[in-house]
Amino acid sequence: MSVASQRLMDNITYEDLYHRWEQGNWSAIDIDFSRDRVGWEGLSDIQRRSAMWIYSMFYYGEDRVADTLAPYVTAAPTEEMSYFLATQQVDEVRHSVFFHRFFKEVIGVGGDSIEQTLSSTLPQLNWGYRGIFDRLDRMAAELTKDRSVPKFAQAITLYHLIVEGSLAQPGQHFIEDFFASEETMPGFNEGMSNVSRDEQRHIGFGVKVLSELLEEGAPGWEENRAAVIDLLKEVLPYMPGVFSPPGLDRSYTECYGFSIEDILAFGFKLVRQRWRTIGYPIEEMPPGVLPFDPDKSEQEIAAEQVKMLMGGVVGNPGGKAPEASPELQRLHFDILTRVANPGAANGSPFVLQWRFTDAEPWHLVLDNGSTRAEAGEAPSPNVTIEASWADWIASGKPDADRLKMIVQRRIRPRGKVRDIARLRKVFG
Repeated sequence: MSVASQRLMDNITYEDLYHRWEQGNWSAIDIDFSRDRVGWEGLSDIQRRSAMWIYSMFYYGEDRVADTLAPYVTAAPTEEMSYFLATQQVDEVRHSVFFHRFFKEVIGVGGDSIEQTLSSTLPQLNWGYRGIFDRLDRMAAELTKDRSVPKFAQAITLYHLIVEGSLAQPGQHFIEDFFASEETMPGFNEGMSNVSRDEQRHIGFGVKVLSELLEEGAPGWEENRAAVIDLLKEVLPYMPGVFSPPGLDRSYTECYGFSIEDILAFGFKLVRQRWRTIGYPIEEMPPGVLPFDPDKSEQEIAAEQVKMLMGGVVGNPGGKAPEASPELQRLHFDILTRVANPGAANGSPFVLQWRFTDAEPWHLVLDNGSTRAEAGEAPSPNVTIEASWADWIASGKPDADRLKMIVQRRIRPRGKVRDIARLRKVFG
């Protein structure tokens, strides 16, 4: 950890975070929505559809994090952490009550009970979003049985750094900006400002916890980092899909004055800043973790992710059929060079060849600790993988059953048995 980062974290105490909670308390019941209904009806049709999509993710998310936080309170390594997490659970419940009132009184959907209004959000939740929040549910169950520090580090990473810091806050940033400037829904704007202030405090807590648990030389730091890396490998493939609007329709964000690239770039900026403050910059994470090049700018990363999202290469496996343009193939194989384990070459070159029935061939070379991907045929590949481009892309989704696809001969690896067996080491 840099000296500046260490000083920043030392200056923030758990007692200070608790004091901020007491001083920042607000009432979801007292928010005045009397003018917001007129503001809602003044939005265009696409703005209302977009708002329903975005706010549904917020509302459902607030309910899920409220329901899954209790195991964090009991698993916290110190009482100070436990006390703060108890205040956070109160915050998440208050956020849910705020959104319940907004859906019922302003949008006019759902019913009198929170369960009824929550049910109106379900059609809006896409594959990427469900993948992240399903993992949050499983994490809570795991943390109930395993209260070890490495598991707690995983849980804080998922909850505070990914769900709150990488998904919720970028969306809040752009939505808040729009309604603060328009002044058409003052009740909603007031409530979102309160929610945003709470989330900043929560994220600050998560950054502080991880700065202590992952600091090089701290007790158990290597095990804690390994646990966090395993979690990141598991959930990062879902994240581009979270920001996938219905029908990949760009107007869902552009009607509010921002692009999908804007929201992703802002999210990547926050990710880079927070992991640097934690003392474990993303540039220092081991190979095979990040499905993007951390040395590129946030704008470059966002642009590439959106190209793959719009081309069906990342995101919902049941959505758009993946395109196989030279650019999209290059972006895909750039990712494979990042996630492949160069150590799987075991001291000698290892060449993987792809032959697609409906796209140009590519190959991957692992040699002397480095990895490169190139278009075309390799002269003497160790393993050749035959498939359609669509099936190959589908096999890389985090919930794909790769063994079943091989048995069904949708993915057909060719080569010596020992070389085919090495594929597991190459791609984990």
